[in-house]
Amino acid sequence: MSPFAPPSFSGWEWTLLGLGAFAVGLAKTGVPGLSMLFVAVFANVLPARESTGVVLPLLILGDVFAAASYRRNLVWSHLWRLFPWAVAGIIAGWFALGQLSDAWTARAIGLILLAMLIFHFARQRPATATPPEAPRASPTLAVTTGLLAGFATLVANAAGPVMTVYLLAMRLPKLEFLGTGAVFFLLINWFKVPFMVNLGLINSSSLTLNLWLAPAVIAGALVGRVVAQRLAQRTFEHLALALAGLAALRLLTH
Repeated sequence: MSPFAPPSFSGWEWTLLGLGAFAVGLAKTGVPGLSMLFVAVFANVLPARESTGVVLPLLILGDVFAAASYRRNLVWSHLWRLFPWAVAGIIAGWFALGQLSDAWTARAIGLILLAMLIFHFARQRPATATPPEAPRASPTLAVTTGLLAGFATLVANAAGPVMTVYLLAMRLPKLEFLGTGAVFFLLINWFKVPFMVNLGLINSSSLTLNLWLAPAVIAGALVGRVVAQRLAQRTFEHLALALAGLAALRLLTH
């Protein structure tokens, strides 16, 4: 049998995997917060642990398209604040992966994400005649976000909602939000690869499945660019926050 032969799945399972891969691309270039949707899809078709190794290369493919699309909109200052702490969070997640149960980890991430959402809404100012000055990231918020994003992305591929809350709290415009998030995730997802290989979660079988699902990721990324151009800033923010809230609730009830 050819190493590139399609894995054995039913037609319904292929449909779900294709939709999940399409959602990966769509989330990266147009609708942030969809990460819990495709994480759930893959975890329902594949064993939960193995699904993380399949999803990671698909995320990287989506990151490449997103970074290329929004590279001129990157806000480097946020990247420098968050990335070192995200690396520390990834390493902590790698050590913890064999010690913590999936349910405990998911609930802890959900609780912290819910606290971040409450913090975000609490700090909102009433609308005024003049736009409020963009807030500066406090060191504590940047450290907390970076550590949690790194930890969550390794153990549950759940860093998307964490970054959504942080970037919206910084009041980044839509394209700057997408550009900064794209490069951040491109870097940390590549950094995760050796850890996932070491854990045996990325292997020849998972990469073969990635090849078959790659066209769906690319299609989702192209559609996402069109969606992002048509979404108004306020609609974009409300949608991102709503999806982050749903992700927190799902994690809490895991």
